[in-house]
Amino acid sequence: MTMNTEKIKVMVVDDHPLMRVGVASIVNATSDMSVVAQTGTGEEAVTLFQKHKPDVTLMDLRLPGMSGVDAIRAIRETHSQARFVVLTTYEGDADIHQALEAGAQGYLIKGMPYQTLVDAVHRVHQGQRFLPPPVARALASRMPDSDLSAREREVLSLLAGGKSNKDIASLLGITEATVKCHVSAILLRLNVNDRTEAVVRALQRGLVHL
Repeated sequence: MTMNTEKIKVMVVDDHPLMRVGVASIVNATSDMSVVAQTGTGEEAVTLFQKHKPDVTLMDLRLPGMSGVDAIRAIRETHSQARFVVLTTYEGDADIHQALEAGAQGYLIKGMPYQTLVDAVHRVHQGQRFLPPPVARALASRMPDSDLSAREREVLSLLAGGKSNKDIASLLGITEATVKCHVSAILLRLNVNDRTEAVVRALQRGLVHL
């Protein structure tokens, strides 16, 4: 805690009311922090940020409508110095990478000790990055050149949904041959041998969510 008596203003964004109330209670029980806004949607988070200008926003990734990552991007378009700690169940390196790329400075997995949350808010408020060891390890395991294109992500998502090449071609308005090329590229980037392995790896890494 600094000599400044002004409390750290925190906004909590989570679509589960119990989680939101619980996180807010932890924040408000910390002497130098105060919750200034709460919401369960990304769209409202953007609006509330404009109104309350929180110092740190605790952001879930999985939200109805606008995702947490999209909300972070939208807020940072007008407030480039906005600070975010992601608080989520998603542990995949792709989720972590995407959140940090969008502008988050901290990343926590729900279920971590509450003191970790408090530490994360303090660290990020000070302008530092906060990645607990499990998160740092997941990010470090990320393979170079493993990013998928937007189209490859679409194909992968449909593969995870059990669609055949013919189904995917029809849904995306492309040829089966093109789908096969995308599938081959996906297998190569994910370093797997077949479609089933690709879906398993994608779920583990957070490239797709069911």
